[in-house]
Amino acid sequence: MPFVHLHLHTEYSLLDGECRISTLPETVKKQGQTAVAITDHGALYGAVDFYKACVAEGIKPIIGCETYVAPEGAHIKTTSPTNAPHHLVLLAKNETGYKNLTKIVSEAFIHGFYNRPRTDFEMLSRHSEGLIALSACISGIIARPLMQDRPDTARAHAMRMKEIFGGDFYIEIQRNGVERQEEINRKLIKLARELDIPIVATNDVHYTKRENAPTQKLLMAIGTANSYYDSAFGMPGSEFYIKSADEMEALFADIPEAVENTVKIAEMCDFRYDFSHLHLPRFDPPAGFTSADYLKKLSFDGLEMYVGKPENRTEYVSRLEYELSVIHSMGFDDYFLITWDFVSYAKRRGISVGPGRGSAVGSLTAYCLNITEVDPLRYGLLFERLLNPERVSMPDIDIDFCDERRGEVISYVSDKYGSDHVAQIITFDTLACRAAVRDAGRALDMKYADVDAIAKLIPRDFGITLKSALERSPELKERAENDRNVGQLIDFVSKLEGRPRNSSTHATGVVITDLPTTDYVPLSVNDGVPVTQFGMTTVAELGLLKIDFLGLRYLTIIRNAEVYARKSDPDFDIADIPLDDDATYEMLSRGDAVGLFQLESSGMRSLLQKLKPHCLEDIISVISLYRPGPADSIDTFLENRRDMTKVKYISPLLKPILDTTCGCIIYQEQVMQIFRALAGYSYGRADIVRRAMAKKKHVEMEKERVTFIEGCKKNGIPADDANALFDSMSSFASYAFNKSHAAAYAVVAYRTAYLKCHYPKEYMCALLTSVAGSATKINEYISVCRDMGIAVLPPDVNESEKGFAVVGDHIRFGLMAVKNVGDGYAEFIVNERNENGKFTDMSDFLLRTADAGTKQMASALVLCGAMTSLGVKRKSANAALDRAFSTLSQTRSYRRSDQLSLADIGGNDFAPFEIEIPDIGEYDKPSLLEFEKQYMGVYFSGHPLQQYSHDAKKSKSILIKDLYSRLKDGIIPEKASVSLLCRIKRNRPKMTKKNSLMAYLEVEDLSGEAEIVVFPTMLEKYGPILKEGTIVVLVGNASLEEPFDGQGDDVLRFLLQTARIAEDDSRFDNRTVYLKITPENERFYNLAVKTLKNHPGTARVRIYRTATGKIEESRQIFVTVSDTLLEQLEADLGKGCAAVKG
Repeated sequence: MPFVHLHLHTEYSLLDGECRISTLPETVKKQGQTAVAITDHGALYGAVDFYKACVAEGIKPIIGCETYVAPEGAHIKTTSPTNAPHHLVLLAKNETGYKNLTKIVSEAFIHGFYNRPRTDFEMLSRHSEGLIALSACISGIIARPLMQDRPDTARAHAMRMKEIFGGDFYIEIQRNGVERQEEINRKLIKLARELDIPIVATNDVHYTKRENAPTQKLLMAIGTANSYYDSAFGMPGSEFYIKSADEMEALFADIPEAVENTVKIAEMCDFRYDFSHLHLPRFDPPAGFTSADYLKKLSFDGLEMYVGKPENRTEYVSRLEYELSVIHSMGFDDYFLITWDFVSYAKRRGISVGPGRGSAVGSLTAYCLNITEVDPLRYGLLFERLLNPERVSMPDIDIDFCDERRGEVISYVSDKYGSDHVAQIITFDTLACRAAVRDAGRALDMKYADVDAIAKLIPRDFGITLKSALERSPELKERAENDRNVGQLIDFVSKLEGRPRNSSTHATGVVITDLPTTDYVPLSVNDGVPVTQFGMTTVAELGLLKIDFLGLRYLTIIRNAEVYARKSDPDFDIADIPLDDDATYEMLSRGDAVGLFQLESSGMRSLLQKLKPHCLEDIISVISLYRPGPADSIDTFLENRRDMTKVKYISPLLKPILDTTCGCIIYQEQVMQIFRALAGYSYGRADIVRRAMAKKKHVEMEKERVTFIEGCKKNGIPADDANALFDSMSSFASYAFNKSHAAAYAVVAYRTAYLKCHYPKEYMCALLTSVAGSATKINEYISVCRDMGIAVLPPDVNESEKGFAVVGDHIRFGLMAVKNVGDGYAEFIVNERNENGKFTDMSDFLLRTADAGTKQMASALVLCGAMTSLGVKRKSANAALDRAFSTLSQTRSYRRSDQLSLADIGGNDFAPFEIEIPDIGEYDKPSLLEFEKQYMGVYFSGHPLQQYSHDAKKSKSILIKDLYSRLKDGIIPEKASVSLLCRIKRNRPKMTKKNSLMAYLEVEDLSGEAEIVVFPTMLEKYGPILKEGTIVVLVGNASLEEPFDGQGDDVLRFLLQTARIAEDDSRFDNRTVYLKITPENERFYNLAVKTLKNHPGTARVRIYRTATGKIEESRQIFVTVSDTLLEQLEADLGKGCAAVKG
């Protein structure tokens, strides 16, 4: 007897379904079944993927969902036995049914969500057409009240379902070993007979095969944070798999119609997704224009405005006409107008918009519409990277906006097209290999250290699979084979990796539809925002307009720096800066790029120093080269750049394509240009081949190889050379960078560099404001300011702005960057000062600002030094706050009763408000420094380590920041022994599993913070000096490791080997021994060095070489100054060749 599974959960039930969509249809097919349904919990996340996978295997897909019904109403947001979520399976019969299903599922999230997305009888009544309903499992709409011994309610629910769905409602019968199931089944069958409701057999499938039940249990353990070994947890038995028709027939031999009805239902279901039509919203052009006419008018108007009349104007006109014809023929006139409209809105509102992003930068139409700001003809950018007439697909125009105001643009689009026509897009976090190890290890109750060790044996390559990890990590493979627990873990991971773990909102994607969004896709809600239940790719496949609205922090930085710059240079406009400024390129050539967009990493700075850019093309190259893949070409690029005569081309046709990149293929566009120039391809076809190369489609590539070689022959290129070039492009295509994207980002990078070069304090001020929430970054950029000669002054309530501010030649610390102050209080203080004048004293400050702040906020300002200019000492002022706020609180109560403002208490009818500040002196210097660090993340009036420079040199200490970057760049090898001179902030003792005491030290130096691991033997030896507040020199093994959760940047791990108390500069001899080395006594230099080493001490040694005129200071040798030392040195080098100064 045939059978169809109509109740089945896939991996998109998110940790409550083992069935992988990719293999599910094949499993069904092997069972001899011809159809199968997807009924994931509460959502349709996997519906389209499921549909495509089934169609590919010749299996009929049935789209459904196991919904949650709140019988008393989804608007009631409380939990009770009678209104608990009751399950109900819904299956789409046709397109109407599918649309109703999407609306039910969407409303359940948007209006009915309470712990789960819930629908109710009223929603079901409105959207029942085209749907088949099944009563679901033991927690179903009828079975749950029966389980609760409420038979009248069960009958009422059954009658209501029959009323809503008519003959399309079925009572579902399952036989998979659940407790009380047979008892409930008898009642369900009896009820079905009494009410003339058909029955249907299902198996509530959660895993494909019986042997996969443990994987299902582990998934549920991960999803619910339970232990896999908890006997009370998980699904009972191992019967929830894809059973054969024979197995189901045997189970339901007493009610064969239940099996027969599965086939009947499957035959009734015939919904098909339409991937062939676009559903773009319509742009409403002015009267008398079609969309195509209006687009053409705007484009040619923009050509006059942004291009003018260059010598090659004909080329521009021809290119623009070509692009417009392609855009129109492919039906994308409205797409470009919609994009132009919201970009124009942003620019009118003063919202910073990036110069472009991605393939759109290759479009002259986009440039003429002022959507992008990079001339594609000037930089050899190709329109076909965006829109290919030979490969019909939706164009992809992504836009960068100022990160603080991106939401305004999305709101504008939502208002213009209707909130029910606009939604953000979902994304799914998957169980990547490392994450799967950690999740599974936790659920399997494995020790933290063991799981951590296994996870760290997996190479950190993006997207690495377990199979690849086992091939590349012999130790991982060995442990999996020889350790039973590790072997079990790895086996589970192989079954977990790649599965969706949870959903979230895509950071940038927004969909805009012509009809209400739920006519096409179901919606869910993340953080209160409606999002599509389908991801970016699926949304595009369904023909919906998808646009990325990205928030780019550096656009905000540029905007703020521009505002600051205009205070001294009112006519300054970042859009008008020259792109050939020598001073800017000289700065970049020095590697001075900290704080610059795309260029501030140590690797980028090193490349800038080697390449020495002198034009925008060079910055484009730098951005494109410093990536995996192209990075292998850096040495060749630099070598060729030094001597272009070394570059040999197999054809002169390559020269204009590769000359700007010194004979190296770096860009995707170059691959396309080579196909066109050497083999006669159209750009459209060339892009198709490039994509095939990038995706390693070998069959397609080999067909094109023949065509390419034949085309090259016509241009006089030998077959061997053409073949070698094809291989070179094939190997590089997956790494080649999109030049259009690089060009736009090079413009942003150049603008940040120009600002830093010509408006340094304004730029650094904007940069600091952008990282106001990160003490680490503030500390780093303040250090950069000091190197640039820019003083960053501490906060001051009479001078600071909300963010960092330029004050004269300095930068003043922003109030909102002070911990505990907050944006609102900072803004209130600034507004109050601007409206009513500076604060005269602390009493005046509190009187005028207490309504907006708290004692904790005021204390933060006092302790960080922001009120010092009001004539108070921090200790005394902080001690006065309790009484001051008590008085102000009483006054506030009085004010409420008499409708007075706090400021009124300073009027003629009231005694002046005065704070009584006790005369208790000031905190000591270390305490003041600690408060600065605590509230601002940086020391202003000094640093505890400044008095230890001699010991830092003597011990060859490295700064924490430098240690981190050098480990990351491979300059210092992993587990190398290094020295840190640092202050212990915190000592956290911990008992090991062997009941020994170890410790974790939180330490800081002049550049940052780190954690030091002190194992028991080291703690026993050095424990007495490892006290909080102590300044020490620590020697240990350093390495970088990933965080335990696998998220975020690598962390520095330092294992202590030795420790000692640091010696401050007062213990060092500040004198310096000078040696004069001449050509005549050079041969005795080593003898003098030996003498110096025989007199160790703390005085520095400097060597003056007369031949070069340079003075060198030794970093290895420090001496004790004495007459004996000087006499011996003069004996070694000659009279007058040794002296002491200082």
